[in-house]
Amino acid sequence: MRTQFIYGLLLYLFLLLPPVAYLLESIMITHMHMQMPLLVISGFLMGGILLKRFPRFFEKWNNNGIPGITLFLIIIIYWTIPRTMDEALTLQSIQAWKFISLPFLAGIPLRDSWKKLSKAGKNIIIVIFTVKYFGMGALYIWAEDQLCNNYLIIEQLTLGWGFITTAICLVIYLIYVFTVDPTKYE
Repeated sequence: MRTQFIYGLLLYLFLLLPPVAYLLESIMITHMHMQMPLLVISGFLMGGILLKRFPRFFEKWNNNGIPGITLFLIIIIYWTIPRTMDEALTLQSIQAWKFISLPFLAGIPLRDSWKKLSKAGKNIIIVIFTVKYFGMGALYIWAEDQLCNNYLIIEQLTLGWGFITTAICLVIYLIYVFTVDPTKYE
């Protein structure tokens, strides 16, 4: 548990370094599909020690995992809005909000909630992300206007196809989950 916290903290501090942040934010797809997920992962890794130290707090407000996963979904959906990604590059307060909200309001609740959700609940979350990624992909690919002022149209198209590719991978995973019985192989 302590090792995971250290790895999560080191990852978080690495992502905070200005050259690293600038590099990841300079390309639209690495901003959305690399920096933001890595911030969530850093919070996920750091969250284990917090869950262990404050179990009553998390049991009280996230007993069945639904409030935590709802908070996770709200934060993730917020950060997929093109304007918020654009503002993160131009407003320091929004940039700071990104570095606080993704690890601490998305990563930690995800760690606490995921183990509490049923298999059906987990699959519903994956279906939600699949639909969201297809929708965001379509938006970024077929929008007639430039959605983010800080990125070129070609980067917008690349991000759109990145969303579609991720959604296809999630569909493949869902097909696997619904067609393969893992107990036959244990």
